[in-house]
Amino acid sequence: MKFSVIKQRSLWWSISAAIILAGIVSMAISWTRPDIRAPLRPSLDFIGGTRLQFELDCTKPENCKPIDIAAVRQILDAQGLGGSSIQVIGKEQRGLSLRTKTLDVEQRTKLQSALSEKIGAFAPQSIQIDTVGPTLGKQLFTSGLLALLLSFAGITVYLTFRFQLDYAFFAFVALFHDVLITVGIFSILGLVQGVEVDSLFVVALLTIIGFSVNDTVVIYDRVREVIKLNPGQSIDQIVDDAVIQTLGRSINTTMTTLLTLFSIFLFGGETLKNFALALIVGFIAGAYSSIFIASTLLAWWRSRTGNSLAVPVEAINSSEEV
Repeated sequence: MKFSVIKQRSLWWSISAAIILAGIVSMAISWTRPDIRAPLRPSLDFIGGTRLQFELDCTKPENCKPIDIAAVRQILDAQGLGGSSIQVIGKEQRGLSLRTKTLDVEQRTKLQSALSEKIGAFAPQSIQIDTVGPTLGKQLFTSGLLALLLSFAGITVYLTFRFQLDYAFFAFVALFHDVLITVGIFSILGLVQGVEVDSLFVVALLTIIGFSVNDTVVIYDRVREVIKLNPGQSIDQIVDDAVIQTLGRSINTTMTTLLTLFSIFLFGGETLKNFALALIVGFIAGAYSSIFIASTLLAWWRSRTGNSLAVPVEAINSSEEV
């Protein structure tokens, strides 16, 4: 049986809609959370504050035990830091990562002493303290958002000149689809796993846009070629043929890229882990949207507007007469 993306387009659209809706709900929940107050859990790149990281000293007797989050929360509440983010890290749950409002040296010392007294002594070499001012975060956010908007606009203009306006519009929809899915997945991960987004996340989104539009352009190019070869076919058949002819290329390109990204995710260290994860999610979404969203939307639109044939019959007859 011949594979057809058009016949199952309601399924492809439903899958995307379900994932996007889950992400939007997660972003709404994140916005109401006192420890986040944003659609995504922001890192110190985007908000001013202090990050403190500790690990229990296992060289001391009866000190190496899993950290109790409830006990940590009580200490933070007592010191007026109730809205802070708490994350237990490490396989044995003996590490602690805190994100609080900006603390001075005296406040940090007081907090560390209270935590040591309540949950155990910390290894001196494990203590890490980072502080980022809010001005840097605002600049990063503004620059990143501007870069995303300019990339969307530039790609739309380019595709309009290269193809037609409806091609460009649905390519834009596919790009927006990829960004929404990536942002939604990270919003969910922020709620469930405490995953934060930093400046590299914006870089990942821009990379995803470039990858996705490249795949979409390949399919649209093939649609245009098939139209020239078979101008009398319906647009549904044209799109199905174009997708099938480019399917192997799209899958192979995505798989080879994902192999590299999974290697970075597993062995690239903590700094690049979330960056690689964002690219993995976005590249999968990009390949999916190029094959199942951009192509099916184009066929649906052409059929809905009366262009069920790739080229009108009158144009075919006139060319034959000439």
